Order: sequence, then C-alpha cells, then structure tokens
Amino acid sequence: MTFTTRPTLRGTFGMVSSTHWLASQSAMRILELGGNAFDAGAAAGFVLHVVEPHLNGPGGEVPAIIATAEDPAPRVLCGQGVAPAGATIEHYRSLGLTLVPGSGPLAATVPGAVDAWLLLLRDRGTLPLRVVLEPAIEYARNGHPLVPRVAETIGTVQQLFEEHWPTSAALWLQDGRPATGRFRNEAYAATLERLVTEGEAAGTDRLVQLEGARNAWREGFVAEAIDKFSRLPHRDSSGAAHAGLVTGADLAAFEASWEDAATYDWNGYTVAKTGPWGQGPALLQSLAVLAALGDVDLDSADGVHTTVEAMKLSYADREAWYGDGADVPLDTLLSPAYAAERAKLIGSDAAFDLRPGRPDGREPRLPSVATGKEAGDATTGEPTVSATGVTRGDTCHVDVVDRWGNLISATPSGGWLQSSPTIPELGFCLGSRAQMFWLEDGLPASLAPGKRPRTTLTPTLVLRDGEPVMACGSPGGDQQDQWQLLFLLRHLGAGLDLQEAVDAPAWHTTGFPSSFYPRASEPGGLVIESRVAKHIRDELVRRGHVVTTSDPWILGRLCAVRKEPDGILAAAANPRGMQGYAVGR
Repeated sequence: MTFTTRPTLRGTFGMVSSTHWLASQSAMRILELGGNAFDAGAAAGFVLHVVEPHLNGPGGEVPAIIATAEDPAPRVLCGQGVAPAGATIEHYRSLGLTLVPGSGPLAATVPGAVDAWLLLLRDRGTLPLRVVLEPAIEYARNGHPLVPRVAETIGTVQQLFEEHWPTSAALWLQDGRPATGRFRNEAYAATLERLVTEGEAAGTDRLVQLEGARNAWREGFVAEAIDKFSRLPHRDSSGAAHAGLVTGADLAAFEASWEDAATYDWNGYTVAKTGPWGQGPALLQSLAVLAALGDVDLDSADGVHTTVEAMKLSYADREAWYGDGADVPLDTLLSPAYAAERAKLIGSDAAFDLRPGRPDGREPRLPSVATGKEAGDATTGEPTVSATGVTRGDTCHVDVVDRWGNLISATPSGGWLQSSPTIPELGFCLGSRAQMFWLEDGLPASLAPGKRPRTTLTPTLVLRDGEPVMACGSPGGDQQDQWQLLFLLRHLGAGLDLQEAVDAPAWHTTGFPSSFYPRASEPGGLVIESRVAKHIRDELVRRGHVVTTSDPWILGRLCAVRKEPDGILAAAANPRGMQGYAVGR
C-alpha cells in the first residue's frame, strides 16, 4: 500500500498548490472573488515575494507556462531578465574573474518577475491590479509570520550584512539577531502601493492601469532607484567589492514576453516546457530516453540506476547545447532516433564521464569546468540542495487551475534576500542569476549583453488529446527536472494518485557541473532519500554510484494541480519543508 502524508484535494471550483500556505490561500481568495487562474497565480507570486524572501523576490525572475480554456496551446511567459548592456566577458575578465560571482551586484541580471506578472494580468487576467496586489501589500505592511528557514538563512550571511551590506542588516537584523516572528517590510509595501497608484493615475481602464504600473517599474521610480544603487560597490562572493551593471536603461529596454513551449509526446500525454534557453527540455530528453528503454520500475535498483543514467545524459546535452540565442538542435535532441542512440549508452554500471551527444553529427563543446581544466572558489550562490542532501532552500512554485479550465505553472526565483544588498527605498534586492553564464567565448551559455542566462527554473504543463490537464513543478535548482521526472513517471506512467506521486521517495544525480557558482560537479554522485530500501542503495553502490543517503523527507518540493477526466479538479502539495500546501474547493 502506498503511503501518503495527506489526501489529494478534489473539488469543482478551483485548486491552488504552492510552496507557502499564505500564497496558496491568497490565490484561492482571488478565485473566490471571481478572478481566474492567472489573476490567482499573480496574486500568489507577489505574496511569495513577501513571505519567502529567502527563496525569491521582486528583483528576481519567473518563467511560467499557461493554457487557457479558449486556447489550449501551451504558452510560455518569460520573466527571465537578461544580462545588462555592460555585462561582457571582457568586463568580468578585466576584474580578474573567471566565473561570475554567486552574489552581489555584479551577479545581477535585469529583474524580470514583476514585469512578467503584470504582463500576465494585462493579457490574461480579469481583476484590477489593486485587488490582485492587496494580499501582498497587506502582508508586507502589517506583517506576516517568518518561517524559521528565513532566520536560518539570515544567520548564514549575518556577518556579511553587518560588515559589508548595511542596508540589508537594517532590514533583516533585529537587535543584532536575524529577524523572527511577525515581520514587516514597509518599504516594499510602499513600492507595491505606489505601483498601484501610479497605474491608477494613468487612467480608469484596467489595461491602461497595468501599463501604467509597468512603466512605473521599468522607466519610473523603481528603475531610478535601481540605477542609482547598482552603481555602488559592494562585497560579493569573489571576496572583493564590485559595482553592479544593471542600469535604468536596461530596465527600460527589457520587457517580459510570450513564446511557444517546447513539447514532447509521451505515454499518451504532451509535456510542455520552456525552450532551451532554460533547462526544461532536459526533462523531455529524459522521457525520450526512458521511452526508448521501455518500462522502468522505480521501486528497484535497476529503475533508480536507469533514471539516474538517463538524467546524466540529458544534463550532459544541456551543458553542450542549451543556451539563449544558441543554435540548439532541439528537434534532433527530442527525436526517437537520437533517444534510442543515447539509450544504448546506459549500461549496468554508473557512468562517471560527462557524455554529450553529437546531434546531426555536430561536435559538442563543454565549458572548461566540465573538462576539469578550471575550478571555482567558495560560494555564497543559490542556497539549494547540497551534495549531502541537506536542504537550505532555493526557489518557489505555484500552480493554479480554475473552474473554467485555465491552468498556470510558475516557478518564481532569484532576488533572494542574500543575493545582493537591499535597495532601501524599494525594500528588495537584485538577483544573482548572471552566475549561470560562462565567462568563456563560444559556448551556448556564454555571457553576452541582452542574453538570458540558462536558467534552472522549469515549470511544467501537461496536455492529453490537446486538452490541458495538469500543471506541476518544483523548486530545487538543477534538481527541479530530476524530481519532476520521477513525479511524472509515477503519476502519469505508473498511475499513482497525485499526492502519492508527490510523497514518494526521491533521488537525483550531481554528476554534471552545477548551474551555480562555483559550478562544481561530483562524477558518479547520487543523492537518495533513506526511505529507499537499503538493499536498493547497497546495489547502487555495487554498481559504482557514489551514494549519499539523505534524510527520509528532504528531496523534492513538488506542487501539482490537475483536471481529471470527469472534470473534477485536484491538487497536491509537498510535505517536505513543512511549508507547501494545496487549497481548493
């Protein structure tokens, strides 16, 4: 009998699942007010900025995938900011850097999340901006209970705040200690309120107001404050103080955008992801390789081994081929012939080499870190899942399905409170997503002005017979698509209930360069929850995997909502971390 921590929620009106209960309930409130899934998703996104500041923020980014009841074709909302105009490889090299720092102003890309949420509301929402932002403003102005992980995160960077980032110390330290209890961010509440009032000043029409708020962000008081503060040097993870590169002109030049999703047909479903400017297609490649091999039993050593080896192959291709603006041979990478060829590389023992393929006969090129020629230093980059399996937080996620059949899957991240110094008049900091670029010429993910970093943020939307039926996703950096792969195999493949598939034991490989500074890798590395039977873990060791056994409930942050075949709506949320909750009726 399969164990679950809670029931799968079912109803007919609407369902929300997110990584924080206040975001889930705020989104549900919007549905109750008559809003649709996109109004609700945006409300949750702005609340997540407030209540999970160590995991995302207004200075970060958000990719999302949506489908509407009228137009079921999946569309990607790209709220991933680009490298600023001054961000050249030559500039970083002139500072003596071989990697983009993992923190500080120099690691910032143009913030994209807020403009993306506002664009979503403009094009797909129905409610006024003031109504959608009311929960976030309320929690920022009047306070919300800080989860313990926030104080723990502040504690890890307290000395940095006290000695080098005084504006962050002023916001996040109380009487010389990390903030706890009921926390207020009145500066950010004022920022949101001003976006609303400047939008309303632009006119009475809802669309005009949303454009007014976007202009206030991209060309008004927000852009002015970022431009001024970014020019101030601050200590970063390189150990030196550097000024940032993001300017007001960069904010004015950037707009969130819509684009087609990358898709793959599997097991009677169509799985939709972002394009190969992100890592999303790695999940599709993994599904293709596993489809070439036939059924996989995830409750066996062979099943664990096979999924891990398939993921290694997909992530090797990610390293060699994915990048914004790169000539990515995605059709070939997702083709049955290529998948069958890659599947032949999976043997009975663990692979230790990074083995990208040669689609269309092309020669792959890997960064020097991946070939062992160059290594980074100590990190204060994204606090994600370590090699030991210890979770230190990372990102957020929200899924919504409404009674009309609209669906959204969104993965907000970046702009963590520990990313860079707080901009005092705005109440938030810039992000550090530029650390995902390589400072080497000629790679798909090489740094260039106006280019998106090859992000790990990877929401998922699933269709059946052309109809959108499920939205899901997980925080977790490089692990996001690995954990989602297991979820899809269990739910859509093996037929486990939504919550059962979320709760099931998880694992992931660390056998490829991390997307985060200092870009380390662990050849043969496999992190696996202790709930996986000991005889399976022992067999994996025998096969050569470098196994790290984590705590039993620590890997994965999955959220999911679904429209079932009879029209019933369902939702599940991850119990790990004790924050994620689903809500609905």
